[in-house]
Amino acid sequence: MSATLSTMTNLSTAVPTVWSFSLHWLQAGMWVAGLVLILWAGFRMRWPKLVALLVFLTMDLVMFGAFVRLTDSGLGCPDWPGCYAHFTPAQAHHQIREAVVEQGGTQGNVSPFKAWVEMIHRYIATIIGTLIVAMAVRAAWGRRHGKRIALGLPLVLLGWVILQGLFGAWTVTLLLKPLIVTLHLMGGVILLMLAVWFWMRNRDDLPKVPVTRLARLLTWAAMLTMLWQVFLGGWVSTNYAALACTGFPTCNGSFHPDANWAQGFTFWRNLGENPDGSAIALQALVAIQWGHRIFAGITLITVLAAMGLLGRYRALRKLAAWISGLMLVQIGLGASVVVFAHPLALAVAHNGVAALMMLLLTIAVYRASSTRSREVVMNETSVDFVNIQRVHAKP
Repeated sequence: MSATLSTMTNLSTAVPTVWSFSLHWLQAGMWVAGLVLILWAGFRMRWPKLVALLVFLTMDLVMFGAFVRLTDSGLGCPDWPGCYAHFTPAQAHHQIREAVVEQGGTQGNVSPFKAWVEMIHRYIATIIGTLIVAMAVRAAWGRRHGKRIALGLPLVLLGWVILQGLFGAWTVTLLLKPLIVTLHLMGGVILLMLAVWFWMRNRDDLPKVPVTRLARLLTWAAMLTMLWQVFLGGWVSTNYAALACTGFPTCNGSFHPDANWAQGFTFWRNLGENPDGSAIALQALVAIQWGHRIFAGITLITVLAAMGLLGRYRALRKLAAWISGLMLVQIGLGASVVVFAHPLALAVAHNGVAALMMLLLTIAVYRASSTRSREVVMNETSVDFVNIQRVHAKP
């Protein structure tokens, strides 16, 4: 726990950054030129491939975002969107070296490794945002040319990725305030879910399956329960509470540990502090960790019950088996993270499986339906992105 408290103190006493676009005009020009190339590729790419690429990159972004948090790289470049007003950390090596000297070594907020981790995360996020812009433009172009295209989801994706970019900036400029960092994590997960939903709408090889009302409701409950569990896991990570409870399944040798729930779940505060500026108690970190563990049991029961119902349908049996298996793996990873004192590889895997489960649960919710749906898909070769056709999803 001493290392955790030291990290929290280090971050809470960092110097606030200035709210400004930190890139010099020449560096900004390099960034824009790269985005133009990505935009052009998004226009040229076949529509199904573009949507699938969006899902793949968003999944990568969520997992890499976990790696950023777990390696304490969130302030590796303490300005935004550049790194010390440069396009790459390599161009900012003098500033990074000075920061390392000032903080007394690479164990602080800034190091060459942490700078690259943070900037790679930003690069991936920017690529995703640009591809979503290309997708929205293509959909709008097709609609303008008389095609019956639903613009709702492309526009929602565009608005959401802009909001996610703002949270990414606030994560840096507000010095890793726990609620902002957790909401940034949740924004990435929800972006993944939206992308998966859009991907499913543009496929006819995975049709919807008529199921009972109970099965549909329980599948929705499983997805939403898992989503809240992801939030609690993010709250554990952003408050550095992963090791507040030692031992498993007990917490510090007890099923009723000494926990301060009020402090632990006061959301708007600085890292390691209460709203009044006093240091957060260890019991608050225990409450955060123990709350995540308790709700894991509720999530396990809900997900397995839902998948038990979906498994009765031949077309959904394999999907239900994958989700059930991953749920058990996730519980095992969570326990291993505690037992083995939070090794980086296991912690990243724990986050990655959570993201994969959200992906598969979104697919399960989409496919578990009792209604026929009419979907709009793109079916063009390359540049011609106005050739639209309607297809009926097969039950």
